Amino acid sequence: MSSYTHLPDSDVEAYQRDGAVLIRGVLEEFVDQLRSGVDRNLGCPGTYAAENLQEGEGGRFFDDYCNWTRIPEFEQVIRQSPLADVASQLMGSARVQLFHDHVLVKEPGTSKATPWHQDSPYYFVEGQHTVSFWCPLDPVDTASLRLVAGSHRWERPVLPVRWLAEDDFYPDSDAWQPVPDPDAQGMPVLEWAMQPGDVVAFDFRTLHGARGNTTDRRRRAFSLRLIGEDARFVERPGPSSPPFPGHGMTPGQRLREDWFPVLRG
Repeated sequence: MSSYTHLPDSDVEAYQRDGAVLIRGVLEEFVDQLRSGVDRNLGCPGTYAAENLQEGEGGRFFDDYCNWTRIPEFEQVIRQSPLADVASQLMGSARVQLFHDHVLVKEPGTSKATPWHQDSPYYFVEGQHTVSFWCPLDPVDTASLRLVAGSHRWERPVLPVRWLAEDDFYPDSDAWQPVPDPDAQGMPVLEWAMQPGDVVAFDFRTLHGARGNTTDRRRRAFSLRLIGEDARFVERPGPSSPPFPGHGMTPGQRLREDWFPVLRG
């Protein structure tokens, strides 16, 4: 039985309070498998693969998502690792459903930071029961994930922005707040040095970004997005990301289980 079947109460409390928590070693046994999957993904990018640098910017910032059905290493980790059990405890939901996977690679010398954003506004799903896992596959110190504690409780969501074009993803309105500058505004930023197999778990609504990779080693990361009991389909004021064209769902509906498998409950 996995040692992560029962998390300390302090981890669950930190997740609920801050919208993010570091859990050491959750995927330690799966790092080589995930590295193999990332290699496969880089060698054969999927439909949504993107290069996130402007002309003249150094390094390489690659990301891709929704590949678990064609990359067996990803599906094996999703189904065999403790992540569904961990998600259930953090969310307080017996039901755990897959939303999607995401790979992010910053090669050495990539100074571009991942912009501050919340995941939820990009997605067509909302609820209290959401969790994203971010797992580095290389040691991370300065190329780290950064999260604003308590931002999952903000009244207004942050307007999503396209990473490459750096323009608004949806029409601006009073429903959104502009992207803040957490450092300049003195917000409480969580940030950890991490080893391969450690994970940061965070709510879809938690504001986060990541530093550039100015080190001499790669920074590969695997993310997994899971949802729970109260998560439902919502319509956005424009195309969501990931788009999942032809999904056929209506507002208030649970995500269809043939596309988004139930992993627990």
